[in-house]
Amino acid sequence: MENYKEALDHKIFNVISLAAEELDVESYVIGGFVRDHLLQRGDPKDIDVVAVGSGIELAKKVSELLPHKPKVQVFKNYGTAMLRAFDMEIEFVGARKESYSEDSRNPIVENGTLQDDQNRRDFTINALALSLNKNNFGELLDPFNGLKDLKSQIIRTPLDPDVTYSDDPLRMLRAIRFAAQLGFRIEKESLKAIRENKDRIKIISKERIVDELNKIMLSEKPSVGFALLHKTKLLKLILPELTALEGIDEIEGQRHKDNFWHTLEVVDNISENTDDLWLRWAALLHDIGKAPTKKFHKKIGWTFHGHEFVGAKMVYKLFKRLRLPLNEKMKFVQKMVLMSSRPIAIVDDNTTDSAVRRLVFDAGDNIEDLMTLCEADITTKNPKRFDRYHNNFKIVRQKIKEVEARDHIRNFQPPVSGEEIMETFGLTPCREVGMIKDAIKEAILEGDIPNEYDAAHNFMLKKGQKLGLQPVK
Repeated sequence: MENYKEALDHKIFNVISLAAEELDVESYVIGGFVRDHLLQRGDPKDIDVVAVGSGIELAKKVSELLPHKPKVQVFKNYGTAMLRAFDMEIEFVGARKESYSEDSRNPIVENGTLQDDQNRRDFTINALALSLNKNNFGELLDPFNGLKDLKSQIIRTPLDPDVTYSDDPLRMLRAIRFAAQLGFRIEKESLKAIRENKDRIKIISKERIVDELNKIMLSEKPSVGFALLHKTKLLKLILPELTALEGIDEIEGQRHKDNFWHTLEVVDNISENTDDLWLRWAALLHDIGKAPTKKFHKKIGWTFHGHEFVGAKMVYKLFKRLRLPLNEKMKFVQKMVLMSSRPIAIVDDNTTDSAVRRLVFDAGDNIEDLMTLCEADITTKNPKRFDRYHNNFKIVRQKIKEVEARDHIRNFQPPVSGEEIMETFGLTPCREVGMIKDAIKEAILEGDIPNEYDAAHNFMLKKGQKLGLQPVK
């Protein structure tokens, strides 16, 4: 047994050890804290403690011994308790063994030994435990060679993977998530078991699935996780809109790119420049409208006309199905998908300022996010083409900067309000008021008038006269 007393330098571990001694129970730190210490992954904020006895009573005793007597949250249904101390969340649970029924991932729980508790852990690297007991404080208990798997960078289940994944199918997503986050490889038999148990994912709640997807999405290279989801056939069950993009069709010698693998490249590209979860989601979904809009035309080859519009509508259905938030976050993803092809359309030297003004107006505060997405969308392996596309986007950025500085167009409201239009012409709310207001906005976007009050007011008077309206004197 190796000793890792240095992992337990923090005073909280001495307090837990003393509390356990007073209660005459064994206690151990287990799981993520031990794993991340051995991997030297940052400062821990979550600590899991197993008591061979009552975890709830141990939590209460620890609270008593701490100077600030932190509140203990008790979850009786799960036999767990949690308290916050020293900017950390510490969860206490009694050692237990579990058995499962086929239609639920919620186990039947019985009291057990430390070994029972380690047996029920999802992976060998999460079954590592450090003793908090006085006689062997800091000793590593590693019944499944988790330390070896850590060094070999392998994800492996402690027991038969087929049983492990069938019992709790969420572990399949966790295996893939850990592989993505840590850069580890899923052991061959484990990967096979995930593929064979893929349909069991249907008993997992959408919220749990999305939680794991989001963690994969926020990993350094999300394509690792999504490629594994695809390889194990889980992705088709969770995000069929994405897997529908896979494949290259060829007619009369004309081919299109594989939009699935292109999409994963885009997600990796954007992840180098942003930690924004929803912008990463936008990258993942930016081409989902291409599968339903794909058509072949003899004269021009493959087209995906309107895929941005179709894709934006699909975003709502996908978010609703997965129980992702149907709020401003979903609207942001829709907006990015809808506008994802707009910037490339204005790189031409002959592009009018009005086209740039419309892009800035429509994108509003999300113009920088949109440009980040569009630049990530460049996945060509041809160096000259790659440089040309990026230079084109530099031109777009410069045009946006110039128009913004001159016309202040982002999120603008016409300088003349609807109330002023009604007051000027003695109107009540009616169609003509909207027509005049829209005409002012269009005139500013087209560059016919500057974005200034006097110009907009004079334009309003002229437009009103064309509609047969006279100012009230």
